[in-house]
Amino acid sequence: MFIYGKTAANAIAVMSYLAARPGARAGSGEIAKAREMSQALTAKLLTQLAAAGLVRGQPGPGGGYTLAKDAKAINLLQIVALFEQTETASPCPFGQHYCGTGNPCPMHDTLVGMLEDNRRFLQDTHLSVFLPKPSKRQHRD
Repeated sequence: MFIYGKTAANAIAVMSYLAARPGARAGSGEIAKAREMSQALTAKLLTQLAAAGLVRGQPGPGGGYTLAKDAKAINLLQIVALFEQTETASPCPFGQHYCGTGNPCPMHDTLVGMLEDNRRFLQDTHLSVFLPKPSKRQHRD
């Protein structure tokens, strides 16, 4: 069972790049190179992320993209939900309509637990995890 698909993973890669540089603008070419993605894909993702209100773009020289919200206010689920169906159908090996119409299948509790853990991970993980760590410089007097 996967956490999220490739398109969502690429969108998170784009967002993590912006989150790691608070306040700095970055163009699609810069992000694509840093994350080893095509510039066309990066530009397309940035357009979708901007339409969803997660990034803000500024055209022209010195332009680029920044996060539209504080990194602490954006969780992975918000990004993944743009590219994936987050309400999954029953993964029951007996068929979609088996569990819930009688006794659950032998794997029901395990599968439901995995799906809940996955959703909780995406919901509880914010882009702030990508913020630069403050340096621990010691001052000498």
